[in-house]
Amino acid sequence: MEERNDLYPIFLKVHKLNLLIVGGGNVGLEKLIFLLKSSPNANIEMVATYFLPETRKLAEKHGVTLIQKKYHKRQLRKKHLVIAATDSFDVNQKIYEDARKRFLLANIADTPELCDYYMGGIVTKGNVKIAISTNGKSPTMAKRLRQFFEEVIPGDINKLVQNLNEFRKTIKGDFEEKVETLNEVTKGLIAKNS
Repeated sequence: MEERNDLYPIFLKVHKLNLLIVGGGNVGLEKLIFLLKSSPNANIEMVATYFLPETRKLAEKHGVTLIQKKYHKRQLRKKHLVIAATDSFDVNQKIYEDARKRFLLANIADTPELCDYYMGGIVTKGNVKIAISTNGKSPTMAKRLRQFFEEVIPGDINKLVQNLNEFRKTIKGDFEEKVETLNEVTKGLIAKNS
């Protein structure tokens, strides 16, 4: 039987959630950049014994709270998601174990077996957002697919989405009739060439 990706993609409103990143080095910075690129208003707190100057600058720009101290499990209080990005496997594993005890979702950098979720490739064009996952197997492939979709999705896709939203508001009938009408209007978007 062929292996398949069984992950369930969701889009989180991270400005309404409390995120914790533990680690202030290059990996922590990478995770911070990734989150803020997709969600500039994300509610993020970072904990580390040191922070790179680039991290401090980005945190100041986006209102990210920096706490300069060693990780302690109490820092998980009132958090929804945690990312462990320290250079110590033991600390990262402790963070994962502490998160599991609190039923928090955790991402342990570069350790797929200790991840409840992955941070895949993301393409954003206005209101359209596409998430790409390779099930943790190849971040490079996710990056290449992201680049591909950024090129092929038209720049004016957001205008189309906004127009469809306005049209949707004018459709009369029950839910099923509205879905049928929208399906009919949009089916040309995916028409296959013969």
